[in-house]
Amino acid sequence: MLSDEFPEHGFNAAPPASVTLHLQVDDADTWFNRAVEAGCTVKMPIADQFWGDRYGQVVDPFGHSWSIGSKLG
Repeated sequence: MLSDEFPEHGFNAAPPASVTLHLQVDDADTWFNRAVEAGCTVKMPIADQFWGDRYGQVVDPFGHSWSIGSKLG
């Protein structure tokens, strides 16, 4: 999934990478916590979102942005 910048929602292009890679997984909390334990920093804490996903964002040690989500219920 690709999108434009949305600064009002914290989605800014950050050189050198201007993309966020999205992982749609079976259990977002498990994958999110695994990423943080592996050295990622939290960009957007994982939470239930209005569009029906459990969703959050991290930045890996190389500066790449990742979003992680799974469907609620």
